[in-house]
Amino acid sequence: MKTVTLALQGGGSHGAFTWGVLDRLLEDERLAVEAVSATSAGAINGALLACGMSQGGRAAARDLLARFWWHVAEVARFSPLQPTPLDRATTRWGLCFSPLYQWGDMLLRLFSPMQINPWGINPLRSVLRAVIDFGCLKRADGIRLYVSATNVRSGKVRIFDPEEISEDVIVAATTLPHLFPAVRIAGDYFWDGGYVANPAIYPLVRHCRSGEVVIVQVNPLGTRTIPATSDSILHRINEISFNASVMREMHALAFIAALHDRGWIDAQAGVKKTHIHMIHAEELMMDLHASSKFNAEGPFLDLLFEAGRASAESWLDEHYDDIGTRSTIDVNEVYL
Repeated sequence: MKTVTLALQGGGSHGAFTWGVLDRLLEDERLAVEAVSATSAGAINGALLACGMSQGGRAAARDLLARFWWHVAEVARFSPLQPTPLDRATTRWGLCFSPLYQWGDMLLRLFSPMQINPWGINPLRSVLRAVIDFGCLKRADGIRLYVSATNVRSGKVRIFDPEEISEDVIVAATTLPHLFPAVRIAGDYFWDGGYVANPAIYPLVRHCRSGEVVIVQVNPLGTRTIPATSDSILHRINEISFNASVMREMHALAFIAALHDRGWIDAQAGVKKTHIHMIHAEELMMDLHASSKFNAEGPFLDLLFEAGRASAESWLDEHYDDIGTRSTIDVNEVYL
């Protein structure tokens, strides 16, 4: 059996892709997961994985992941935020022609979440409580979960250790500042971790025995066209900024790997060589409209789930023998 660590990105409902990836990896008993570093939707998937494994192993983890995403789809059935026929014809699961999406986008550009929602009501809390036993998650002694959030005051990343994980931490890691008020934890206020770590690779390198990091890449690195509208420009800026932190960490890891390869770092130095792997569906993600991150209808989540399973299947078939031996992506080419 080979042991890996997982780095799970955020991406709203696109996190269903990660659900599919995890479902396929859990199915393969040749693979064990030591730890997860995650933020935003990745933090939810990571919590579901860790909690399920603690409760009943692989089958329980797969069941818990499915229950959460099916619950999300069921809630979305009764939401007024639905794709219009024009969306279905032109935007690949987007919502940009939805009257509610347009109205909400305009409203949130004029007023802050604190003005619109001073009580800080976040419907995600009820969905999480319906599925995750946070007490069980804190007692979990299997997969270690590290969750990143953005400290609003300092602008720094806050990496919550496994024993600190709570409902507030998961909600904070998913809180987009233009949608919900910042979450207060121990006197500080936090937003979505994707702005400063999407996700943080450091805890996997620093605190784990395994030197194998598998990044589940949800946000597309590239784009097919140059954005021309104000909306598409804003969304592309978000994609770039949400990938920037990973690129910086990849630069450091690539430098350390080069030092290892030249024999300038030995085993006694306490700095292990890290192999980087990636599971992604770049072509699919580039084709999806940015507003599709808010689309949680069942058929769309199913499409992402199947894409995740297929991508993980392809990665296992092609690279399982490489785990523990070498990186299966060219870090310089992909990230630098």
